[in-house]
Amino acid sequence: MKLRAIITGSTGMVGEGVLLECLEDPNVEKILLLNRKPYGINHPKVEEIIHSDFSDISSIKDKLKGYNACFFCSGVSSIGLNEEEFFKLTYTLTLHVASTLASLNPNMSFSYISGAGTDSTEKGKTMWARVKGKTENDLLKLPFAKVYNFRPGYMHPTPGAKNTLSAYKYIGWSFPVLRTIFPKRVSTLKQLGLAMIRASENGYSKNTIEVEDILVLANS
Repeated sequence: MKLRAIITGSTGMVGEGVLLECLEDPNVEKILLLNRKPYGINHPKVEEIIHSDFSDISSIKDKLKGYNACFFCSGVSSIGLNEEEFFKLTYTLTLHVASTLASLNPNMSFSYISGAGTDSTEKGKTMWARVKGKTENDLLKLPFAKVYNFRPGYMHPTPGAKNTLSAYKYIGWSFPVLRTIFPKRVSTLKQLGLAMIRASENGYSKNTIEVEDILVLANS
C-alpha cells in the first residue's frame, strides 16, 4: 500500500528522523508536513503547511483530506510545566488534531509518539506518564482504521539531521554500550521511522509499540 502521510513535529529531532525515512521509502508517495514553524525543504514528495495554533485547525481542514497515515511526532517536555499546562500541550492538542483527522480520513492509520514508561492506568504518581497514558487511551477510542502508540526509549539520532538535540553530541558515543546492556530499550531514529512506516503499511498485532516491537517492525 502506498502511503500518503501527514507528519507533525518535523522541526524536532524525532519528527525529522521520521521524515527522513519517509523521504527515502518508495512506498511513501506523498508527505504533508504540518508544523508551527517552517522546516524548509524542497522535495517533490513534500508539501508543508505552517499553522501556529494546533488547538484550532478548522481553517486548514480541507488541506488535510486524502491521507491514509499520520505520524504525530509533536510534543513537549514536562520539565518546568505543571499538570494543567502539560495536559493542554500534550493531551488537548493531540486529541484535537487526531479527532479532526479521523473525521476527514476514516481509513487513516494514526501513529503517536508517546514514551517508554507511559502509564496506561492513568493513576500513577508520575504526572507526564499519566497524561501520556490518557492520551494513548483516548486515541484508541477514535474511529481510525488503526492507532499505534509508540513508546521509544533512547533513540540514537540520524546522521546529518539538522534538529538533533545538542545533548546527543555528548552522549552519542555511549550508543553501542547502551545497545549491548539494554537491547530492549535502545533503538535508532532510523529504526523508529521504519517501524512507523511498516506498521502503517502492513499493520501490527499490538496497539502499544514498545522498543522491542520497534526493532521487530523495522526489520520486517
